[in-house]
Amino acid sequence: MQPLRPSSWLPFLLDCDDRYRLSGKLFLRLLALIYLAAFVSSALEITGLVGENGILPAGEQLARLEQQLGQIGWIRFPTLFWIDHSDTSLLLACYAGCIFSITLLIGWRPLLSTIALFVLYLSLVRVGQLFFNFQWDTLLLEAGFLSIFLTAGPSRLLVFLFHWLLFRLRFLSGLSKILSEDPSWSSLTTLKYYFETQPLPHMGSWYFHQLPEWILRAATGFTLFVELLVPFFIFLPRPFRLFAAFATITIQVLIILTSNHNWINLLTIALCLFLLDDRAIQWMVPKWFYQQPGQPRGSRVARLLLPPLAAVLLATSCYAIYEFVADRREQTTWHAPVNWVRAWGLGNVYHVFPNMQTERHELIIEGSTDGRKWRPYGFRYKPNSPDDRPAFIVPLHPRLDWMIWFVPPRNPFMLYWFENFLWRLHQNSPSVTALLAHNPFPEEGPRYLRVQSYRYRFTTPQEREESGRIWNSEYLGEFPNVPPRTP
Repeated sequence: MQPLRPSSWLPFLLDCDDRYRLSGKLFLRLLALIYLAAFVSSALEITGLVGENGILPAGEQLARLEQQLGQIGWIRFPTLFWIDHSDTSLLLACYAGCIFSITLLIGWRPLLSTIALFVLYLSLVRVGQLFFNFQWDTLLLEAGFLSIFLTAGPSRLLVFLFHWLLFRLRFLSGLSKILSEDPSWSSLTTLKYYFETQPLPHMGSWYFHQLPEWILRAATGFTLFVELLVPFFIFLPRPFRLFAAFATITIQVLIILTSNHNWINLLTIALCLFLLDDRAIQWMVPKWFYQQPGQPRGSRVARLLLPPLAAVLLATSCYAIYEFVADRREQTTWHAPVNWVRAWGLGNVYHVFPNMQTERHELIIEGSTDGRKWRPYGFRYKPNSPDDRPAFIVPLHPRLDWMIWFVPPRNPFMLYWFENFLWRLHQNSPSVTALLAHNPFPEEGPRYLRVQSYRYRFTTPQEREESGRIWNSEYLGEFPNVPPRTP
């Protein structure tokens, strides 16, 4: 094989990589299902979170940005809701996202569908504020952005960008655990706490929590191996890539069996398709699927746009990694060019669970009309009492229940939204109370509110056999007049 001349590098990179035609088609279908889960989850909560009478109204956020930035805010914070941010518009965006997810799933107008899905989800993320500030949101945005070009076929450059995305997700998640200097990771005791203290466990979490300590330590070590070393296999010859896919998928399946982490694990598994290639997955795919017409060999527009956009994405992500490793994130100016790119959901750093909580604090919100008789509000998925049995809800993402988990450390940003949430409960805002499983004041809001703090831990098998409960609870006091959870 003759070496490529510099003048032929770009055409070579933009040529379709035939090893990933089937993988690309299957990835688009899986991405459609993940988008569908994201938009359905958003539709269930969006008006209560950022609607007109929600916890953090989008209109107030956009008004502040417009006052600070003027018209440049439309580019710095790209969202369709600059045009209209009413509850109707928020819901219509979610419903439109569901429709385009289905059109992508069935293969109708994939280019239109992927563009619409990216724009709609980016719009929700930009007005979602703290509620949409999760790493899986930006991961979905970057994967969705790359999928726009995938509709024209998997070029070698595009496949590399998918590999680079998966590498950043996996390696930086491992590196963050080392840089955090969290003692639970260095001592391999993380899984002693993880199943019990994660935001939304399910019954699988209880069973895995009962495993012997030596197994939990070995599993923690395997996690670090898969996150710190295996990601480099992505860029090595095929046998190494296949092992990287196998190890990564194994970890993701185990996480699904033990955790309610919405769709991030499913998206990570989908990204592994670009490690497996067509030869590895053809036996798993129905014959009717891979006999369908493939993607075109690439459009002229895609060939023109992909190289400069890839250069921007690579430069941004590399600088973001430098900032992360050098711990310079707080020193970067808000108007830095790298942050303009990140505002579009591209080039971000991923660091999943760098610190491990060793205690679980549950907040129980109670209301009263007379200050004597108190009635509790009920959440949909987080534990409301020791009698609750944690449910399996993958791939849905209940953002309110997730966000409650971040309140006990008493970070000012978290206290701000939580206080707004309590104020909306006092007002008995219908869109906010609709986020709950039970509103004890259906007619009129309570005169008084209080928040009780409890320490929760899983029962042992013997305790569960005697009481039938999954949880034990210990009263800590009235929040925030209790010691904060750390971290």
